[in-house]
Amino acid sequence: MRPVAIANRHPRLRLDRGAVANVIHTLDAQAEKFFGGPPPGELSLVFLTDAALAKLHADFLADPTLTDVITFEGDLAAGLAGEICVSADAARRQTATRRAGFSDELTLYLVHGWLHLAGHDDLVPGKKRAMRRAEARALKILRAAGALPRFALG
Repeated sequence: MRPVAIANRHPRLRLDRGAVANVIHTLDAQAEKFFGGPPPGELSLVFLTDAALAKLHADFLADPTLTDVITFEGDLAAGLAGEICVSADAARRQTATRRAGFSDELTLYLVHGWLHLAGHDDLVPGKKRAMRRAEARALKILRAAGALPRFALG
């Protein structure tokens, strides 16, 4: 199993690190369905506030607007597959407009980042539709495996 480093930098987010790591391990076990999955190596997951993720967005992508997830490719020579940074605040906001609950939405952001590292792209309309289908397939796999973690934002 790949190493998964989890950093919770959101002051009010509560999570079960083992359950969160299990999301990645479950997806990795089905990697052949998703372009082979991310490259080998440690995967870092970082849970942030809107402000912290917007700062990363500005610093690394020259866009200071709010976003929900940013994925950074790793350094394969150093054994790093990549880093997925997600905003728990964005997930909370989206639960007001989507049918998914907070935990499902935040898990979707992890799936989205994992798919980016696997080679999926959502900048071109046709590729975006393919990525949405891959997200739905990944969430279905996680549900079937009982691998959807529970998050709480106090």
